[in-house]
Amino acid sequence: MKTIKGPGLFLAQFAGDAAPFNSWDSITKWAADIGYKGVQVPSWDSRLIDLKKAAESKAYCDEFAGKARDNGVEITELSTHLQGQLVAVHPAYDEAFDGFAAPEVRGNPKARQEWAVDQVKLALTASRNFGLDAMASFSGALAWPFVYPWPQRPAGLVETAFDELARRWKPILDHAESCGVDVCYEIHPGEDLHDGITYEMFLERTGNHARACMLYDPSHYVLQCLDYLDNIDIYKDRIRMFHVKDAEFNPTGRQGVYGGYQSWVNRAGRFRSLGDGQVDFGAVFSKMAANDFAGWAVVEWECALKHPEDGAREGADFVKHHIIRVTEKAFDDFAGAGTDEAANRRMLGI
Repeated sequence: MKTIKGPGLFLAQFAGDAAPFNSWDSITKWAADIGYKGVQVPSWDSRLIDLKKAAESKAYCDEFAGKARDNGVEITELSTHLQGQLVAVHPAYDEAFDGFAAPEVRGNPKARQEWAVDQVKLALTASRNFGLDAMASFSGALAWPFVYPWPQRPAGLVETAFDELARRWKPILDHAESCGVDVCYEIHPGEDLHDGITYEMFLERTGNHARACMLYDPSHYVLQCLDYLDNIDIYKDRIRMFHVKDAEFNPTGRQGVYGGYQSWVNRAGRFRSLGDGQVDFGAVFSKMAANDFAGWAVVEWECALKHPEDGAREGADFVKHHIIRVTEKAFDDFAGAGTDEAANRRMLGI
């Protein structure tokens, strides 16, 4: 068994134009001051990181990581959630997702997709330069508008979508292999990889690619009414990253999973700060420890009610108290009678 590393904090929800969230130096000092040991870096945010430099220069990466260590935190992983989203975009979402891309490729889906692939590859190369072995991402989506089977889906529609999704990602996964870095897809509504079945459909089409791994986040499973504990046991060999995020699902006679187009505050299912939702994190951390998860427990703050700085501060303590320092001996070793094969055979009557 292995002891999970942490607590870590995903910085995407905190980076901003005001201090201490507007520079790598100040945001890492802030994270360390409120109790974090690691930070996950949004690779698209130029206020924090120059991704191109990180891919091209080991010296830049050493200086960047050194600054974080001087301030009291390690880099846990890089994230390419926004760029990964743009690897595959259904035309219905072109305008909504255009803002994720660089200005020069907006309004041009082909150029935007090529830019996104290049960005994800740069982040994989940068991860190697940082000495990291995993990178977070989204899969993007071509079939998501057809998630509900009405009107009836034409035969082969979903299969064609997943064939194309795998075709787009295969060269990226091959680059990940050359870098020695896992691509950890966050299993998330809005992505074609939104549950275990869809992940398996994609995995099959990539030839069970060794680098096509998972980012486990139980909050997304609570909102889908999926068994988030069983999921750990099913995919333990593919889960290489862990977002610690809480959620609650409280259906009424008026709304359920789909939420009635309401705001996050008024939805039956909504994300909450750690400890304020329904996830059984005692069981989650126990399964992660039992299954030898060796990565970081990274807080991703998303809450419809609580202030982000309060959620971040409370989250550090929450994770610290849930990490299980695994035992190196069995609790009943005191009663052990030693090992004697001859005695064992006599006890069995053989």
